[in-house]
Amino acid sequence: MQMKRQDSTLAFERPRRRMLESQIMARGISDARVLDAMLQVPRHMFVDAALASHAYQDSALPIGEGQTISQPYMVARMSQLLELQGHERVLEIGTGCGYQTAVLSRLCRRVYSIERISSLSERARKNLRAARHANVMLKCADGTQGWEEYAPFDAILAAAGGSEIPTAWVSQLCDGGVLIMPLGRAGAHVLIRLRKRGNELIEERFDDCSFVPLVAGDGA
Repeated sequence: MQMKRQDSTLAFERPRRRMLESQIMARGISDARVLDAMLQVPRHMFVDAALASHAYQDSALPIGEGQTISQPYMVARMSQLLELQGHERVLEIGTGCGYQTAVLSRLCRRVYSIERISSLSERARKNLRAARHANVMLKCADGTQGWEEYAPFDAILAAAGGSEIPTAWVSQLCDGGVLIMPLGRAGAHVLIRLRKRGNELIEERFDDCSFVPLVAGDGA
């Protein structure tokens, strides 16, 4: 089994490097730690076997339950905007298959990730275990409520788009912390970054994008 996994990783090494150069570096991602994480995390291990040959293409891919694994560039873009140094505790909303989680785990001290759909949460757990990412805590719950038990967080990343920012996220973000999320209506989101300074939130806007909707409540 170990040899089979190593062979699979080697077979995808060239497509992963090509992804890094043509899709990510070519579009302005320059943070060396983010680039290394994108190179090291095996995206093909986070998609269905039938889609493995498409894992390093410039597109989102279905992962079941009406959800997707984000486009590689968007994963790198959001990760770079967090400006992580390595010591942070990060809350991720929307674990999905665990790919963005895996990238974040290489950039910070610990990731706390919430997924509302139980089948995806369990899939992410298996994927992250197989890819050997240990500094991750997973929870199947309503992501709009955050994770009060482990707050405050140095950074929050939401992999789902909504028309407003949940108040729980703001309250669970530490002073000086950063929040990244797609804001807007379905199919018409803009990537925003909020910096918390005392009672003030400083907003910056970046790329237009399209994400699956942020949904409150527990999933099936």
